[in-house]
Amino acid sequence: MIKYEWNFFIYWKEKMNQKKQLLKNTVIIAIGKLSTQIVSFLLLPLYTAKLATEEFGTYDFFVTLSVFLLPIITLLMEESMFRFLIDADDLKSKKRTITATIVYTAIGTIAFTIIAAIIMGIIHYEYAVVFIIFIISNILLGLSNALSRGMGKVNLYSLSNFILGVITIILNILFIVTFKLGVNGLLWSNIIANTATALIMFYKLHLPQFVSRKDLSRETLSKMIRYSAPLVPNNLSWVIISLSDRLMLTQMIGADANGIYAVANKFPNIVYTCYGFFSTAWKESAARILKEENKSQYYNSIYKDVKFFLKAIVLGLIAIMPLVFPLLVNKSYNDAYNYIPVLVISIYYTNMSNFYGGIFTAYKNTKIMGSTTAVAAVVNIVINLIFIPKFGIHAATFSTLISNIMVYFYRRYKIMDYIKLKEKFNYVFWILLIITLVTYYLNNMVLNIIVFLLVLAYCIFTNKNFIVRVSKPIIDKIQSFTKRNKKLN
Repeated sequence: MIKYEWNFFIYWKEKMNQKKQLLKNTVIIAIGKLSTQIVSFLLLPLYTAKLATEEFGTYDFFVTLSVFLLPIITLLMEESMFRFLIDADDLKSKKRTITATIVYTAIGTIAFTIIAAIIMGIIHYEYAVVFIIFIISNILLGLSNALSRGMGKVNLYSLSNFILGVITIILNILFIVTFKLGVNGLLWSNIIANTATALIMFYKLHLPQFVSRKDLSRETLSKMIRYSAPLVPNNLSWVIISLSDRLMLTQMIGADANGIYAVANKFPNIVYTCYGFFSTAWKESAARILKEENKSQYYNSIYKDVKFFLKAIVLGLIAIMPLVFPLLVNKSYNDAYNYIPVLVISIYYTNMSNFYGGIFTAYKNTKIMGSTTAVAAVVNIVINLIFIPKFGIHAATFSTLISNIMVYFYRRYKIMDYIKLKEKFNYVFWILLIITLVTYYLNNMVLNIIVFLLVLAYCIFTNKNFIVRVSKPIIDKIQSFTKRNKKLN
């Protein structure tokens, strides 16, 4: 009996330490990103006031297209580098992993530049030069982020994202408001911020010390490609689900419709951003815990917390939108209000699918991730082709929702081959979601305030343990600081 109690104590202590480390990494990453994300979001009134819907739609299209091209150019070797660096237990392995990544990415970037320059030169594309440089800057930033995460430099990763956000915001204001550069201003502000941040990261991580010709191993390169190659169709499929909406809206209805759709997506992206802080830390944590005996209990515990947190974010965001939307968005974009709830719910399924993806990545089974999204991407395109001409932006939002739900349920089914995740239907959440949606579209101020307060109470109650874990270290430090001051006085 004593032995059993001692083993349970050891398990409980390890579980708490693992959660504590995951939470710590998530908070560190969030600190680096959240402050600038908030400032960037608050600048949305500026962007919507200074940029026409067509201009905003054009920029959003460029960003989405770059996300589509990046996996093809790099074969996502940066993701492979991140995963292999976690398992690299000596300097030689690290050098081989980093060298293989840099060499392959350099070749892919040069090939892309030549092909893109030829194609855009033939069609005389006005944004050719700036777009190519924009792509290259994103490749550099992706490499620097993956390298810092793989080397376990979470603090540096967080700092770099803070620097990136500050530079981007300052340059956006300068280029859009002062110089009135429009789309070019948005692109160049991102180029300068991406490149500057990447160079700072490479310097701090001493990149040249890890790259040499003698450390280029064909065996290592082959293993890394086998890992990263299946991730490409996965990433492309996610992008297709997003890009097809924007492309077809632009072509079938016009750039102004895409501009409204882009603004509507800004709010659901809050959910994606919040989860992104966790997801970055989760990929590392899921891989490191794989060798532990208690991995099943750990995965289930995190799974439960993540579901409660994301559902709270979804409800909270939909409930608060009627109150804040008029304050944040220019009147010319008012139509975006109608499409936000469906996109928010869609992002929930995207994030949960990514949670499963973190476990697949830990097991280095990336093939499942590609196959799960490929079919969903096809469905998304078919729905858009058939229904966008008739239903416009509504068709784009629902095609995204249906595609994300398909990926979610397929991955949830396949994850059971590795870990038995416990499922429990949450009736209260779904009832409250229906009430929130009804009052959202009725748009009665009194009802909206009442529902928001109800949702807020639900969110706090279902996430009280998480709130305690996050707030306890802060409270302890404040109390410790207060005690020290009393002693000094």
